[in-house]
Amino acid sequence: MLGSVFLFISSGALLLFPQAIRLIVDEAMSSRSTEFLNHVAVGMAGIFLVQGVATALRYTLFHLAGERIVNRLREKLYRSMLDQEIAFFDASSSGDLTNRLASDTSVLQSALSSNISIALRNLTTVIGGLAMLLYTSPRLMLLMLLVVPPVALSAVTYGRKVRKLGREMQDALGSANEAAAESLSGIRTIRAFAAEQAEAQRYAKAIDQAFQLARKQIITSSLFMGVGGFASFAAATLVFWYGGQLVIHDMLTVGSLTSFLVYSLQVAVALGALSDLWAGLMRAAGAAERVFELLDRTPTIPSSGGEQQEHVEGRLEFQDVRFSYPTRGDVPVIRGLDLHIRPGEVVAIVGPSGAGKTTIASLLTRFYDPNSGGIRLDGRDLRQFDPHWLRRQIGIVAQEPLLFSTTIAENIRYGRPDATDAQVEAAAMAANAHDFISRFSQGYQTLVGERGVQLSGGQKQRVAIARAMLKNARILILDEATSALDAESEHLVKEALYRLMGGRTTLIIAHRLSTVMDANRVLVLEEGKIVQSGTHAKLMDEEGLYRRLVERQFVAA
Repeated sequence: MLGSVFLFISSGALLLFPQAIRLIVDEAMSSRSTEFLNHVAVGMAGIFLVQGVATALRYTLFHLAGERIVNRLREKLYRSMLDQEIAFFDASSSGDLTNRLASDTSVLQSALSSNISIALRNLTTVIGGLAMLLYTSPRLMLLMLLVVPPVALSAVTYGRKVRKLGREMQDALGSANEAAAESLSGIRTIRAFAAEQAEAQRYAKAIDQAFQLARKQIITSSLFMGVGGFASFAAATLVFWYGGQLVIHDMLTVGSLTSFLVYSLQVAVALGALSDLWAGLMRAAGAAERVFELLDRTPTIPSSGGEQQEHVEGRLEFQDVRFSYPTRGDVPVIRGLDLHIRPGEVVAIVGPSGAGKTTIASLLTRFYDPNSGGIRLDGRDLRQFDPHWLRRQIGIVAQEPLLFSTTIAENIRYGRPDATDAQVEAAAMAANAHDFISRFSQGYQTLVGERGVQLSGGQKQRVAIARAMLKNARILILDEATSALDAESEHLVKEALYRLMGGRTTLIIAHRLSTVMDANRVLVLEEGKIVQSGTHAKLMDEEGLYRRLVERQFVAA
């Protein structure tokens, strides 16, 4: 609103310019007074000084407001993305989502700041200019409609001055988008560790850096516009002042025609700018639809809200569970699953690819809800619990653990941000990770690179185990945690896993025989159903799928 006040002041001062010219020309010719001419010239300079200041303030206020709005919009949009259920990410590409954060919000940014300001300014100029044209000469106004006034070109100097700041701002936005893309691609890890809030804060910090650069660019541009506007109109004033001097000395005759021509120029430029803005506003409308479609979307599985209980025993029950992935609703994955796991029991699930092993883990962490049936923790349906609290009770070690591009210490601390350095080190020792971490020159402050590319598979796995140990969850899911490791790495990882499994209800999803032999119970899954159950020794004595899977593994070896 304050920016609009300065906008009308600057536009009004601009419309006074041709009238000042008329006064200089007509009054100077009639009175032949150099003193009057000097007063008018000084008055014009004062008016355009006000106009330059008002333009700078209008530009600053409109653009800062637009930047703040888009800054908040990006934060809300990113939080909304993090709150969506996993099925939403199955159907959406991370590239499209990051494009909404970056490109669509940038289009809205232009509409909310410069486009609104430019539209109001030019609309005011068109209305005021047409009124003054009609007042000055109705016949010339008709003639003016047949004439195409020249279009003013942008100053090259401005582009050179702000180009560097523009590059820096884009780089900062690129860093923010990189953080967002990394988080969205690792949404399962974020959801499993209930770290949505921490990721939202990390993204907010990154885009705040871009906002600070944008503020600097806006101030630089506003100073250029204010000074440039004053300088250009001051130069024009000097030219017409000199022209008035010529009129006084009978060397030139001008009149209302001069002011009319200037009004024509102003209206033509304003109309051209308004026509160019239409396409931009249409793009903004499309971008707004994409952004608010996601902002207004309610996740089918909320990220928080529900009951919490003080103590977790770890008793799990699957009761006639049936499930199909939302993106493949016609393909049943789990078909009438019944499963009871006692507190502290270690249960291994084996079976061919596509049997539904990993799906069971996804249902347990409530990445998805079953289509029918129920899953219970300590006798209570999972849907009664706060999902954020529930996922804090479950530790996950995956086949390909996601490490974030920060330090080893921060990756271990991910599931428990308030952990001390001593607790981080203790978890690393228990995970057989302390020795290799200590060999790095920067120790626990070593950067792991994007997705942990600076570490080997075994090292990444042990960092992930340390992360799960520090989280100290009552329920543990090991999803093929050793299937991609060499023998030495597997030995170290298995040692760490046995320590981690102690006293916890553990669900092991595995192909390798070595990871299931010591389980209390082995479940054999085929086409979403449990077809065999028992210890390894018992199942080996039976003719069935388990024995065939083991024999195939030995043949392959």
